[in-house]
Amino acid sequence: MNTNAFSNKNSAGPDSGGKKNAAGDTLREGIAYLIFGVLTTAIDYIISNLLFYGIHMASVPAQTIAWIAAVLFAFVTNKWWVFGSHTLAPRAVWQEFVSFVLCRIATFLFNLAAIFIMVDLMKLEFFICKLAISVVVVILNYIFSKLLIFRKDPNSGQEKKTTGKQN
Repeated sequence: MNTNAFSNKNSAGPDSGGKKNAAGDTLREGIAYLIFGVLTTAIDYIISNLLFYGIHMASVPAQTIAWIAAVLFAFVTNKWWVFGSHTLAPRAVWQEFVSFVLCRIATFLFNLAAIFIMVDLMKLEFFICKLAISVVVVILNYIFSKLLIFRKDPNSGQEKKTTGKQN
Protein backbone atom coordinates (compact mmCIF):
# COMPACT_ATOMS: atom_id res chain seq x y z
CA MET A 1 0.00 0.00 0.00
CA ASN A 2 1.29 3.47 -0.91
CA THR A 3 1.27 5.77 2.12
CA ASN A 4 2.87 8.76 0.40
CA ALA A 5 0.27 11.53 0.24
CA PHE A 6 2.19 13.13 -2.62
CA SER A 7 2.57 10.01 -4.75
CA ASN A 8 2.91 10.37 -8.50
CA LYS A 9 0.67 7.35 -9.10
CA ASN A 10 -2.10 8.09 -11.57
CA SER A 11 -5.64 7.65 -10.30
CA ALA A 12 -7.44 7.39 -13.64
CA GLY A 13 -7.96 4.04 -15.31
CA PRO A 14 -6.11 2.79 -18.38
CA ASP A 15 -8.94 3.82 -20.73
CA SER A 16 -8.93 7.47 -19.70
CA GLY A 17 -6.55 8.53 -22.46
CA GLY A 18 -4.22 10.19 -19.96
CA LYS A 19 -6.24 13.41 -19.69
CA LYS A 20 -7.58 12.72 -16.23
CA ASN A 21 -4.17 11.42 -15.17
CA ALA A 22 -2.44 14.59 -16.33
CA ALA A 23 -5.01 16.79 -14.58
CA GLY A 24 -4.71 14.75 -11.38
CA ASP A 25 -0.92 14.84 -11.52
CA THR A 26 -0.95 18.59 -12.11
CA LEU A 27 -3.31 19.13 -9.18
CA ARG A 28 -1.22 16.88 -6.91
CA GLU A 29 1.95 18.64 -8.03
CA GLY A 30 0.41 22.06 -7.46
CA ILE A 31 -0.80 21.18 -3.97
CA ALA A 32 2.56 19.64 -3.03
CA TYR A 33 4.41 22.67 -4.45
CA LEU A 34 2.16 24.98 -2.46
CA ILE A 35 2.66 23.07 0.81
CA PHE A 36 6.43 22.74 0.46
CA GLY A 37 6.67 26.27 -0.93
CA VAL A 38 4.98 27.61 2.20
CA LEU A 39 7.40 25.60 4.37
CA THR A 40 10.40 26.81 2.33
CA THR A 41 9.17 30.39 2.57
CA ALA A 42 8.68 29.98 6.32
CA ILE A 43 12.28 28.81 6.66
CA ASP A 44 13.45 31.82 4.65
CA TYR A 45 11.29 34.29 6.60
CA ILE A 46 12.11 32.93 10.05
CA ILE A 47 15.86 32.89 9.47
CA SER A 48 16.06 36.23 7.63
CA ASN A 49 13.85 38.03 10.17
CA LEU A 50 15.69 36.53 13.16
CA LEU A 51 18.98 37.67 11.68
CA PHE A 52 17.75 41.10 10.51
CA TYR A 53 15.57 42.05 13.46
CA GLY A 54 16.98 39.79 16.16
CA ILE A 55 20.73 40.30 15.84
CA HIS A 56 20.57 43.39 13.58
CA MET A 57 22.47 41.81 10.71
CA ALA A 58 22.40 43.81 7.47
CA SER A 59 19.61 42.87 5.07
CA VAL A 60 21.75 41.28 2.33
CA PRO A 61 23.79 38.90 4.56
CA ALA A 62 20.63 37.99 6.49
CA GLN A 63 18.86 37.14 3.25
CA THR A 64 21.87 35.17 1.96
CA ILE A 65 22.00 32.87 4.98
CA ALA A 66 18.24 32.36 4.91
CA TRP A 67 18.37 31.60 1.18
CA ILE A 68 20.99 28.86 1.56
CA ALA A 69 18.92 27.05 4.20
CA ALA A 70 15.72 27.42 2.17
CA VAL A 71 17.30 26.20 -1.09
CA LEU A 72 18.66 23.03 0.50
CA PHE A 73 15.22 22.25 1.96
CA ALA A 74 13.48 23.12 -1.32
CA PHE A 75 15.72 20.92 -3.45
CA VAL A 76 14.95 17.80 -1.45
CA THR A 77 11.21 18.44 -1.22
CA ASN A 78 10.83 19.54 -4.85
CA LYS A 79 12.90 16.66 -6.19
CA TRP A 80 11.29 13.92 -4.18
CA TRP A 81 7.71 14.94 -3.41
CA VAL A 82 6.68 17.75 -5.78
CA PHE A 83 8.08 16.68 -9.13
CA GLY A 84 8.57 12.99 -8.28
CA SER A 85 12.18 12.65 -9.38
CA HIS A 86 13.26 9.57 -7.49
CA THR A 87 16.50 8.88 -9.29
CA LEU A 88 19.43 8.35 -6.98
CA ALA A 89 22.04 7.95 -9.71
CA PRO A 90 24.80 10.33 -8.57
CA ARG A 91 25.28 11.94 -11.97
CA ALA A 92 21.55 12.59 -12.40
CA VAL A 93 21.14 13.92 -8.85
CA TRP A 94 24.16 16.17 -9.32
CA GLN A 95 22.77 17.51 -12.61
CA GLU A 96 19.40 18.23 -10.97
CA PHE A 97 21.08 19.86 -7.98
CA VAL A 98 23.35 22.10 -10.07
CA SER A 99 20.44 23.12 -12.34
CA PHE A 100 18.25 23.75 -9.29
CA VAL A 101 20.89 25.86 -7.57
CA LEU A 102 21.67 27.87 -10.74
CA CYS A 103 17.99 28.67 -11.24
CA ARG A 104 17.63 29.55 -7.56
CA ILE A 105 20.71 31.78 -7.83
CA ALA A 106 18.97 33.66 -10.64
CA THR A 107 15.87 34.25 -8.51
CA PHE A 108 18.07 34.97 -5.46
CA LEU A 109 19.87 37.73 -7.39
CA PHE A 110 16.49 39.13 -8.37
CA ASN A 111 15.47 38.92 -4.70
CA LEU A 112 18.64 40.68 -3.51
CA ALA A 113 18.34 43.43 -6.10
CA ALA A 114 14.70 43.99 -5.20
CA ILE A 115 15.47 43.98 -1.45
CA PHE A 116 18.32 46.43 -1.96
CA ILE A 117 16.26 48.78 -4.10
CA MET A 118 13.11 48.63 -1.99
CA VAL A 119 14.61 48.51 1.54
CA ASP A 120 17.97 50.24 1.30
CA LEU A 121 17.29 52.82 -1.41
CA MET A 122 13.54 53.44 -1.18
CA LYS A 123 13.43 52.91 2.63
CA LEU A 124 10.35 50.68 2.46
CA GLU A 125 9.47 48.17 5.21
CA PHE A 126 11.59 45.00 4.95
CA PHE A 127 8.81 42.51 5.79
CA ILE A 128 6.32 44.00 3.30
CA CYS A 129 8.98 44.08 0.57
CA LYS A 130 9.91 40.44 1.19
CA LEU A 131 6.25 39.50 0.95
CA ALA A 132 5.78 41.19 -2.43
CA ILE A 133 9.06 39.87 -3.82
CA SER A 134 8.27 36.34 -2.61
CA VAL A 135 5.20 36.12 -4.83
CA VAL A 136 7.28 36.76 -7.94
CA VAL A 137 10.08 34.46 -6.79
CA VAL A 138 7.70 31.55 -6.09
CA ILE A 139 6.22 31.81 -9.58
CA LEU A 140 9.64 31.97 -11.23
CA ASN A 141 10.95 29.03 -9.17
CA TYR A 142 7.99 26.85 -10.14
CA ILE A 143 8.42 27.63 -13.83
CA PHE A 144 12.16 26.90 -13.70
CA SER A 145 11.65 23.65 -11.76
CA LYS A 146 8.86 22.40 -14.01
CA LEU A 147 10.39 23.35 -17.36
CA LEU A 148 14.15 23.17 -16.82
CA ILE A 149 15.09 21.00 -13.84
CA PHE A 150 12.63 18.17 -13.16
CA ARG A 151 11.33 17.73 -16.72
CA LYS A 152 9.09 14.83 -17.65
CA ASP A 153 9.41 12.91 -20.89
CA PRO A 154 6.34 14.08 -22.86
CA ASN A 155 5.79 10.59 -24.31
CA SER A 156 5.96 8.53 -21.14
CA GLY A 157 5.18 11.02 -18.38
CA GLN A 158 8.28 9.73 -16.59
CA GLU A 159 11.18 11.90 -15.54
CA LYS A 160 13.30 12.84 -18.54
CA LYS A 161 16.63 11.07 -18.72
CA THR A 162 19.16 13.80 -19.25
CA THR A 163 22.29 11.81 -18.51
CA GLY A 164 23.79 8.64 -19.88
CA LYS A 165 23.19 5.83 -17.38
CA GLN A 166 20.48 5.97 -14.78
CA ASN A 167 19.53 3.23 -12.38
